[in-house]
Amino acid sequence: MSLQAISKTFDIGDGRNITIETGKVARQANGAVTVRMGDCILFASVCATRQPKEGQSFFPLSVDYQEKFASAGRIPGSFFKREARLSDYEILICRLVDRALRPLFPEDYFCDVQVIINLISSDPEVMPDSLAGLAASAALAVSDVPIQEIISEVRVGRVDGQFVINPTRSQLEKSDMEFIVAASEKNIMMVEGESKECSEEDLVQAIEAGHQAIKVQIAAQKELREMAGAKAKFLDYPKPYENEELKQKLAEYATDKVYQVAKSALSKAERTDSLKKIRDEFIESLGEEATEDDKKAAARYDDHLEWEVVRKMILDEHIRLDGRALDQVRPLSMEIGLLPSPHGCSLFTRGETQSLSTVTLGTPENELLLENAATSVYTNFILHYNFPPYSTGEVKPMRGPGRREVGHGNLAMRSLKQMFPGKDYPYTVRVVSDILESNGSSSMATVCAGSLALMDAGVPVPKHVGGIAMGLISGENGKYAILTDILGDEDHLGDMDFKVTGTRDGICGVQMDIKVDGLSMDVMREALQHARKARLFILDQMYQTIAEYRPEPKPQAPRVEKLIIARDYIGAVIGPGGKVVQEIQRETGAVVNIEEVDDHGEVKIYSSNKESMEKALNWVKGIVTEPEVGETYESTVKSIMPYGAFVEFLPGKQGLLHISEVSWSRLENLDGVLKEGDKVKVKLTGLDPKTGKFKLSRKILMPKPEGYVAPAPRRENDYGHKRPDHGHHGMRREEQNS
Repeated sequence: MSLQAISKTFDIGDGRNITIETGKVARQANGAVTVRMGDCILFASVCATRQPKEGQSFFPLSVDYQEKFASAGRIPGSFFKREARLSDYEILICRLVDRALRPLFPEDYFCDVQVIINLISSDPEVMPDSLAGLAASAALAVSDVPIQEIISEVRVGRVDGQFVINPTRSQLEKSDMEFIVAASEKNIMMVEGESKECSEEDLVQAIEAGHQAIKVQIAAQKELREMAGAKAKFLDYPKPYENEELKQKLAEYATDKVYQVAKSALSKAERTDSLKKIRDEFIESLGEEATEDDKKAAARYDDHLEWEVVRKMILDEHIRLDGRALDQVRPLSMEIGLLPSPHGCSLFTRGETQSLSTVTLGTPENELLLENAATSVYTNFILHYNFPPYSTGEVKPMRGPGRREVGHGNLAMRSLKQMFPGKDYPYTVRVVSDILESNGSSSMATVCAGSLALMDAGVPVPKHVGGIAMGLISGENGKYAILTDILGDEDHLGDMDFKVTGTRDGICGVQMDIKVDGLSMDVMREALQHARKARLFILDQMYQTIAEYRPEPKPQAPRVEKLIIARDYIGAVIGPGGKVVQEIQRETGAVVNIEEVDDHGEVKIYSSNKESMEKALNWVKGIVTEPEVGETYESTVKSIMPYGAFVEFLPGKQGLLHISEVSWSRLENLDGVLKEGDKVKVKLTGLDPKTGKFKLSRKILMPKPEGYVAPAPRRENDYGHKRPDHGHHGMRREEQNS
């Protein structure tokens, strides 16, 4: 018996269809679907508990996206030959889905929810990340989990001036914009992506194009839910403890005190301590009659009170937590070259947020492999973002990078990569941003610090890239306040957090999370203009710090020399089993990289030592250089024979330095004259056209002695070498005469 599935198919444009299917697989999950576009198929499931954990005070949503290598007919390359921990690529997709779904759940819902999305069939031209949000939302839509709205996500590209929804990989290579947009039927919820210096209006139009496509996908999910028999959402989940009398008492006790702290322009640490003191004093004032539930509720009510007080202060009085004007950027400090050993570095400080960024120049051997089910590509630009606990004055165990570090680093990497010279640049470049202080927008500090460090390292980036984080506080009757360069607390209290990076000429990267319903495009346009003004202000100071990249790398950085060689010589430089290139690297200390490009070969030599570089360069040149008659060469004696010495005058090329060509004096042997390993200059005097043997001379480079008389000519022996004429019976002529 075959299982019957319920499916819905819709067109996303250009005759491309997406099919959502449910009821056939994973029927024990709360909800499960498959989403298909071309040969790309995603499976998504959602499971939820009915009871929150004891003492749970936040919504424990987990989203896991993983690509099965079998989906592309591949076996994982790991030792265990199975899928292991999520890659950075998969983590970034998890974040895209999580950020869109999390606001859809009720504020008092604290039950565990797990969304799992797997790529189970891969299509080389279909990018699965743009379908992951649709798959997750559809699984929730057909489930009984109490989600409040249906959403979807699409990728928007611009190819030849036209917006394309969910472009293919081939189309994306030609696109100058790439944004993932998530939205409900009425509201934009999230935007993330990159562009090649697009304008603010271009970004707004891309978002609008994405929203129109999302509405079609939401309608399809609604229809699928009805076809499957809409499950009633379970709303009888346990609610948090409530005490209205306690909430009123807290408001009377703490409202004015919180307001006084909020408008006092204290530092982050001082403000945190002062607000905590108010909370602790109120809980203590409740006396011994207060239950544990009362104390936990008081802490929750206090969080909400702070949220209300600060928002009202900003909306009504235009007073911010640190005393700045709404459109004012915090004080800036920038410094480059402060560390002696890294190849490039900078220290960027904006208010209480600080990034120490370093740049390391490496060889192609240091390129990073970016692998997923469909593709395996190498990149020569890497950016890593670290967020240690001391940056916020906390004590936490040090672990590997979390999803936050991966996401923030990716935004900075995508932004700076727009100005990176690309695959033709001979170095692999690694940027590392260590956040030393954090009070809002450390990812934007990373962009600014990274740009400064790249120029300090001499990486040929044509323009600086700067970044700014913006916020929005909205109120009743259309009242709103746009905040420039938001603090960490303003991010937490606000209705929109969006980060914009770019040059003086346009936007390079965007990350936007919108927490309020009904945000108009006009407000977004205004916010983007504020962001542009702030970005230009920061860029002006960056250019004052370093106006253009250094003309050459620092002395401690590896130098690179590139040789173009004939294709036929590639094997000679590499040698059997890599023997030759390994010997060059071992003997010189330089790094040698060989690539076949079109109809020729490229040899790149890296070394931070001039002597090492010259030695390796001459070695390679020797291998690929055709010997020229009349040229002088530095040779090495390889072996001594009775009739002369065999010398290597170019790598892999040897010739006989005949005993008669060693010196102007007549020599019977080479004892005391030459030995193995000696360095000797020789001149290539000819090439035997029949045998291909090289004719070398040392004496021709030496001054001829005064009164020199040429010795008697030598005859050719059986080996093709000249020897003295011994006359009859091998006797010398002198002996015959005697």
